[in-house]
Parts: sequence; C-alpha cells; structure tokens
Amino acid sequence: MGKKAKKPGKGKEKTEKKTAKSEEKRARRESKKISQEDDIDAILLSIQKEEAKKKDVHVEENVPAPSPRSNCSLNINPLKETELILYGGEFYNGNKTFIYGDLYRYDLEKQEWKLILSPNSPPPRSAHQAVVWKNYLYIYGGEFTSPNQERFHHYKDFWMLDLKTNQWEQLNLKGCPSPRSGHRMVLYKHKIIVFGGFYDTLREVRYFNDLHVFDLDQFKWQEIKPSPGCMWPSARSGFQFFVFQDEIFLYGGYSKEVASDKNNSEKGIVHSDMWSLDPRNWEWNKVKKSGMPPGPRAGFSMCVHKKRALLFGGVVDMEVEGDVIMSLFLNELYGFQLDNHRWYPLELRKEKSTKDKVKKKPDQQYNGSALANKSSQIDLGKHEENERDENTEYYEAAVDSESRIYEISQNMTSNLTVYDGGFASVSNGKPHEQNVNSDVQTCISSQVVKPCGRINSCMVIGRDALYIYGGMMEVKDREITLDDLYTLNLSKLDEWKCIIPASESEWLEISEDEDEDEDDSEDGESNSGSNSDETDDDDDVETRNDGAIPVQMGDAVAIIKGEGKNLRRKDKRARIDQIRANLGLSDSQRTPMPGESLKDFFKRTNLYWQMAAHEHTQHTGKELRKDGFDLAEGRYKELKPILDELAVLEVEQKAEEAEGAETSSRKRGNKKNRHQASQR
Repeated sequence: MGKKAKKPGKGKEKTEKKTAKSEEKRARRESKKISQEDDIDAILLSIQKEEAKKKDVHVEENVPAPSPRSNCSLNINPLKETELILYGGEFYNGNKTFIYGDLYRYDLEKQEWKLILSPNSPPPRSAHQAVVWKNYLYIYGGEFTSPNQERFHHYKDFWMLDLKTNQWEQLNLKGCPSPRSGHRMVLYKHKIIVFGGFYDTLREVRYFNDLHVFDLDQFKWQEIKPSPGCMWPSARSGFQFFVFQDEIFLYGGYSKEVASDKNNSEKGIVHSDMWSLDPRNWEWNKVKKSGMPPGPRAGFSMCVHKKRALLFGGVVDMEVEGDVIMSLFLNELYGFQLDNHRWYPLELRKEKSTKDKVKKKPDQQYNGSALANKSSQIDLGKHEENERDENTEYYEAAVDSESRIYEISQNMTSNLTVYDGGFASVSNGKPHEQNVNSDVQTCISSQVVKPCGRINSCMVIGRDALYIYGGMMEVKDREITLDDLYTLNLSKLDEWKCIIPASESEWLEISEDEDEDEDDSEDGESNSGSNSDETDDDDDVETRNDGAIPVQMGDAVAIIKGEGKNLRRKDKRARIDQIRANLGLSDSQRTPMPGESLKDFFKRTNLYWQMAAHEHTQHTGKELRKDGFDLAEGRYKELKPILDELAVLEVEQKAEEAEGAETSSRKRGNKKNRHQASQR
C-alpha cells in the first residue's frame, strides 16, 4: 500500500517542477557515458561467454527453493502433470534489480526442486511468455533490466526447450514479432499466438496491439493484420489471454496515454474490456459483461479450468480525499463461464455441520452446469415478497449470531502487530515475534489460510488443482517479492493449502536524505514524469522505528492493526483513511458497511451470496438461501473486528480534532516500480 500527500495549493507548482527536473535528468542520462554496471551490452556479452563454457546438461537434485522473484513463467510439464517448470524472473531489493535465467522443476508429490543447468541457454529475462506443446517448452520475448534500472533491453528471440533432454535451441526464423515485454502468448491447437506488449525507448513507452501466429508444424511466423473497418482491441500490455475450444479471450490490461494538458504528461489506463478472437478467421468481437464481473484492476492472473476461466489477484489504486492514493492488493477469486460469458464470484464452500450432512432426496438433485443458466431461479426481484418471508428465519439467526460475533470482537485486542523487526501474531494478549514475511502468505485471521493480495502471480492448473506461485505486493514503502506456493482443489473448493510458505525477502532501506541527493544528481531515478510523488519539505521527516506501522495486505479490509496505545495521531488518521479506502474499494456486495448488522448485511447482499453458493452446491430455493447466508455470516465474522476498530478510531479522531490537533502526512514511497510491473 502506498500513500502520497501534499499541501493544498502546492501540487500543481511542485508537479511542474518535478516534470521539468525529470526531463533534464533524462536528457543527461541519454547523453552521458553509461556506467559499467548499467552497460547492458557488456553484461549480456559476459553472460554469453559464461554460457559458452557449459558443455553438458547438469541436473542438481533436491536443491533449495528458487529465490523470490516476480514476472517469471510457470508451466505444467505436459509429460508429467505433477511437475511445475519455472523459468526466469526478476527481484528488486529496494536498491538493485536482479534478472534471472535459471530453470527449475518442482515435483508436487515429492515437494522437491531440481535446478537444470544446460548449455546454450537463453539469456536472463523477465516479463517473457512461455507455452508447452508436446514435449517442448517455447519461450518468446521479455526484457533485461540493468541493476540500477537505467537501461532496458527487450528481447525478440524465440527459444525451444526439449523437456526430455533439457536441451535449449534458439529458433532464428524470419517474420517474428518485434522486441517487447508484457505481451501474452497462448497455444491453440498447433499454433502459438502472440498479442500486444510494450517497448521502452527511454523517451517513451510504446504499446502494441499486433497479432502474430507461429505454426508449430511449418515452423513459420505470420502477422495477422486488421482489415479495414474491423473491430480490434486497443494497444496494451499486462492483459490476460486464454483459450476455450475455438475462441481466444482477451481481458483487461494496462497502457498509457498522453494527457491533454500543457505538460503532455502520461496517464495510466487500466483496461477492463473483454474481447473474443476466432482463430479460424482471425476476427475480433467485443464480449459484453454479464453476471457479477470483478471491478477494474491491474496485474491479475487468469487460467482455464474446464468450462470456466478463473481470475485471481490484482491491484487497484484510488484517490482518497483529493491528494491521497490508496493501493489495494486483492486476493479475490472470480469465475468466468466460458460457454455463456457470465461472471460470478468464487467463494470457498463453508464446511457443513454434522446435522447438515443429510443425503439429498432424488427430487432435489440438480444438474447445474452453469450458474447463469439458472440465474432466474435466484432473481430476487421477481419473488421479493416470498423471499422476504422465507429469509425471516435467517435474519433472526443473524441476530443470534451477532451476539457471538460481538463477544469474539471484544476479545480480539489485535490480530497482528507490526514491530520494527517483523510481524508478531497475538494470542491471549501476548505477542509472538516472527520474521517479516512469516505471515505474508496468510490473511489476518489465523483460522483462514489463503494467499495474500498480490500482482503478477503465476497461475496454472493441473489435475483439477489450481496453483498460485509468487508475485509481488507492498508493505508500506517496501516491495515484497513472494515465493510462496498455494493450491486449491477446484472440484471441492473447500480450502486453500500452502505448499511452500513465503520466505523473508531482502530489502535495503534508503534514507530520505539519500532520496533527495539522488533527485539532484545526474544518476537520479528515471521515468518519474509528471506522475511523480509530490512532497513537502516540511513533512518529509517521519521516524521509521517508532511504534507500529499501518500495513495492508490480503482481502478487502485485511489490514494489519497497529499497537493502538502508542499510536500517534497522524498514524491513526492514516489507518482510518486506509480502512475507509479498502472498505470502499472492495466489492460492496461482499463487504459490510460500518455499523451494519449481520441481518442488514445479508438482506442487502443475499443475491450475491446465493450466486456464490450456487457455483458449488446442488441446492435451490430455500436451501440455496441458507447456503448463501452461511457464506455471508463467515464473511461478516471475518470483518467485524476491523469494522469495530474503525468505529473506535473515528470516535477518537473526532475527539482529537475537537481539541484542535493538526497533523500532516508524508509521502508513501515511489510507485514507479509497481506501475511498471502492472504493464508486464
């Protein structure tokens, strides 16, 4: 999560100064001599020489897990469905960027990693794409970034890995796409299809919407050009691309456009449109949204399971109170029915009690192929009066449940506290310190295991199981690169399981003074543009090691709570803004409003929860409404303590404001790296 703040009236002036300063630095950077550390040509030549020394394939068995990384590729081995293939990626530690070119295999049954060392391997890269066909892994494109992020090299090379021999081969063929990153590549029958991406020229970022096809039988590239007057998606990168039967779907993405102001500043665009491509005639058609689609977001992941596509994660930035940018990293799971193009939320099934485990009567059996096909059965608008009577018992049950939730809430003094050295979970009021990343992989509740919110995670499906690996999130000013692995049984949809917990990733803090020095030097940070953080000289100082820090991760309002007693007024106000923003940003259909009872929450959102329950239950009518209520009750219990905290903090804030207390917020880090990540 990040926060950016400025004094009223100062923003425009400081933005203009920042823009001019950034342009000056960029011009100096392009004209000055490249440092040895940022000479990409020299770096890649050195890597090539080292690769030439390798003569034979070497497989290292049972090696330590790969280091944390993002923008890597992960594929299921077509020759062995219980094996994952991981290649490449990048890691940023707050000071330097590291690009990887290593190849790993992970055995899901043995839970062991293998490191494959092969001669003639591709140079290190991230933001590339990989697909598997028969016994081969194909890799195209990607980028190499210099350690100081001063230079970028985009690849246009095309590689093939024989999964039987672990031998790489570069395919030097005519007609391949231009160099790019952030593109997407899918397999349709015997063809590899590439669309979109971006290319950074230092002066500007160029986005693509070209379509290229590689025939795996003929080993030929072909560019599919739009015919006059046809429909065609706009240029973008970081979108999702997936195949179902004779349709290829494109969803979302990220791009920038020049704003219509005198500074010609760039404005980021988060796309939320969906397109369908017919690979038989290469015609695009726009897909109309229906059902309950997810809100706009960047950096999410998608993959296909049978007749549905699954969407996980992403990030949303929202401006709060004019000058504050809040970032919400999501861990919601959505389904997209591929045969009728309807969206729906995917909630985990609530474990049934013993009394509910009764064998269904034959006349209650339901052959539910798609949620949308029976949406009329749960359209409460047509049966409002009847529903009101039938839901009465659940509203009464909600009242009883609220008293239990209230007792739980009162006993929860803190879910998780952030100390200087790391996270500490609290049990019976006593903190237990842990490593900084030891609880990143779970949500706040110790009873619920699920991946935290993140962007750019790897997502694959094998044997009816969904696997989510790695990605990136933020904790305060830190970028946390994840290396955890989660799985979810898609037939049961009962619980997430953590196969590999997140390890502690390195982060090098840079002081405020060093940041200012870098801004004034010739080696300052690039690409800040007019969207750079605006700061105030008077407000840039904040003690980093004083008490707890408000942090965000996980679900809509899964906010790590501070120490409370020693919380400063400005931290208190920041956390209130944070909770408010998260409550507003998350889907309102699955988030209680402050002060809302369980009864009112279910009354307002019962259609949502019945749709969610319908996805994995055979119930209809009254039983379906009960399933929906169970899901709503679980969600309400999860969020009630945080809603209570919000109410208490707001009361305290009003009391302090009445005393005339005035505080200010400092800037919350530079979003450059993550906004670049969104387009990959």
